[in-house]
Amino acid sequence: CSLQAGLAVLLKAERLFHSSYHSQAVHIRPVCRGSHWFAQLPCGGFTDASCLAVSWELRQTLTVVFDFFASGQGKKDWSLFKMFSRTLTDTCPLASQSKVYVDISPKNKEKELLEVSPPPTSVHEAIVQGDKKTYAVYDLLSPSLFNTSRSLNVQLKWKRPQDSSEMPIPTLHAQRYVGGYGLQTGEICTLIYNTHPYRAFPVILLETVPWYLRLYVHTLTIITKGKENKPS
Repeated sequence: CSLQAGLAVLLKAERLFHSSYHSQAVHIRPVCRGSHWFAQLPCGGFTDASCLAVSWELRQTLTVVFDFFASGQGKKDWSLFKMFSRTLTDTCPLASQSKVYVDISPKNKEKELLEVSPPPTSVHEAIVQGDKKTYAVYDLLSPSLFNTSRSLNVQLKWKRPQDSSEMPIPTLHAQRYVGGYGLQTGEICTLIYNTHPYRAFPVILLETVPWYLRLYVHTLTIITKGKENKPS
């Protein structure tokens, strides 16, 4: 469908590349679609299988971060049109599923302060990093979604203004900066924070090295809670 229908309609280059952050990724992996079981266990189960036919799965992801509050507008309200200058008109006929998820999890014990419109087709709950999350789900394959209007413009509004200091802090977040200059004193510093009260999480760190820096692995230092951890 390219940019004619479906979620890809929102991929307007001038809006994406003027966002606070964007990342594109391509994941390719082999998937077994035919196998031969060669051993049977006494209990009736089977051991591992040898794959007879392999298919390749391609997964493309695009991550974009818009920060309207920091851009000077002073509001945390957002909509698809506000972010992408476009709305969703219909689904791609070739798509087996096409959904939009909006995080509407309560940030505190008080009554929820936000509302989404139009009403979602369903609500989904999941556990993410130990926290219970609630998502409003818009299923583009649902016939009732485009009945009331020819376009879908998902909007999130706060019922009353909130102070900027009440912005929730993510459980895992990071900061990175480049210090020094040249090959002798140049350095990359990455700070990773875990704000969870008791749980630890595995972290995979992928660094993009600026062209003007050359990294030497023997200079890598890892400090946790003020103590140095020697890398393996």
